[in-house]
Amino acid sequence: MATTICWLRHVCSHSSHLLKKQCPLGNNFVRWLNLQEYQSKMLMANHGINVQKNQVVDTAVNSSSLAKNMNCEEYVVKAQILAGGRGKGVFQPNGFKGGVHLTKDANKVEDLVANMLGNRLVTKQTPKEGVVVNKVMIAEALDIARETYFAILMDRLHNGPVMVGSASGGMDIEEVAASNPEAIHTEPINIFTGVHPEQAKKMASFLGFKGNLVDEAANQICQLYKLFQSVDATQIEVNPFGETTDGKVVCFDAKINFDDNAEFRQKSIFALEDTSEQDPREVEAAKFNLNYIGMDGNIACLVNGAGLAMATMDIIKLYGGEPANFLDCGGTVTETQVFHAFKLLTEDSQVKAILVNIFGGIVNCATIANGITNACKNINLNLPLVVRLEGTNVEEAKRILKESNLPILSAVDLDDAAQKAVQSLSA
Repeated sequence: MATTICWLRHVCSHSSHLLKKQCPLGNNFVRWLNLQEYQSKMLMANHGINVQKNQVVDTAVNSSSLAKNMNCEEYVVKAQILAGGRGKGVFQPNGFKGGVHLTKDANKVEDLVANMLGNRLVTKQTPKEGVVVNKVMIAEALDIARETYFAILMDRLHNGPVMVGSASGGMDIEEVAASNPEAIHTEPINIFTGVHPEQAKKMASFLGFKGNLVDEAANQICQLYKLFQSVDATQIEVNPFGETTDGKVVCFDAKINFDDNAEFRQKSIFALEDTSEQDPREVEAAKFNLNYIGMDGNIACLVNGAGLAMATMDIIKLYGGEPANFLDCGGTVTETQVFHAFKLLTEDSQVKAILVNIFGGIVNCATIANGITNACKNINLNLPLVVRLEGTNVEEAKRILKESNLPILSAVDLDDAAQKAVQSLSA
């Protein structure tokens, strides 16, 4: 159980950019697609899963008329951002409180939407400056009689998918796991046969559904697993997986994570990615299959591999410098990618020097050298540039750099490179 909850904690974060910074695997950083709530609900509805009626708007104009056409007794108006704690958040600069509001008056929807759109919502999970709200979901508010928790996720302990359920829904599952682990049930799923109806009924009963609702909840569980498979998900978390006062089973919220390695099969889903909350430099780098992580210093780091990036940043700080970023070009870098990498780095006004640290195994150092010289000539680089190359075809690479007659500072090792980069700032 501890392993399952640990993995659950690992995959359930909304913050894609934070995960990229904290979870280096191999030569690249993990990049998990995150969808907005309304997008997840659209996918669920398309797969026969019960969700609230909803519409999404990007302008307040006519939003009240849209709400009236939905013909609901009560409406929930929710700001769409990739962060939790929206209900207790505060908008800046207008000071409007709450990213989630209930109203029975459709005429009030327009004012609520107007107070959200275009403003920054600050919650416990956003940066301190908040996140700009570009879309708002208007949904049918249903009376929840009972809340449960349900998730399907890939679990290392069981080497495959598992169902995780708790009758204690609508709250932090980690708190439930810590205070009452018996309240959580984990059920392995046979990867070849999928969720058996009796297995789904067993989970529904554990969640506390009674009578006819056992079959309805079990059907929803089976549909959720079909969705899990069909979209190449690594996790679907529904909290709450609820029971309404009129006896319906509804998925009131959902977080879906996807296997990025399956992007070639899921092009329509990955096309839904909302990059408005990401660092635009990261978005631009991704267009060229580069991994960019922005920081607060002034020495840009072009490296190949996450481990080398960490070491490069550490040694820069050791010699009194501060990394502005690191840009990982990976193991299959081309001259074109190096050009775009330099273009991206030099467009960052806080960058005052560039340190290239490449350890060529599968990377050909001559490719890097050609990319560097072409980039320097094409963008008229006027920043100090320190280059340390080691590995495959390194002598040819050094020859290319030397014969370019560009003002490139060569370094013999990482210590030398870091010292020269830091010293160049005061030169």
